[in-house]
Amino acid sequence: MFGSRRTATRVLAFASLAFLFTGCGEEPSAPLAQFQPEVTNATDSFQAQATGVTGASGTVSYRWVNTGTRATINHSTTTRGGSVILTIRDAANTVVYTRALSPSLNEPTTVGVSGTWTLQLTTDNYAGTMNFRVQKL
Repeated sequence: MFGSRRTATRVLAFASLAFLFTGCGEEPSAPLAQFQPEVTNATDSFQAQATGVTGASGTVSYRWVNTGTRATINHSTTTRGGSVILTIRDAANTVVYTRALSPSLNEPTTVGVSGTWTLQLTTDNYAGTMNFRVQKL
């Protein structure tokens, strides 16, 4: 049962990234492989990466379990155009972090409520390589 749940989570994460990174102007048959999306979503540790992204616009959210009251965000994103903003809400739906992803930054959230947090990525004609990690602090 555990393996099936983990597989379903990965398929859902991939599908969410696929939707986000397909972009508005591309044909439906455009291969998603060019973006190489990878998401790791585990208790107290979340990471997302997509390379070679072009023209992505949209919003995608992930539910992430943080057993602590703070997290640290490690940015490693290269932006060639547009923007990608990460907004994090705690278990009480309070915004504890919001910032455009940047090439090199490591900073904490404000104090929040432990439990299931929401990580939201909002892209606007984004092009580049997105990579960030969120970990319990």
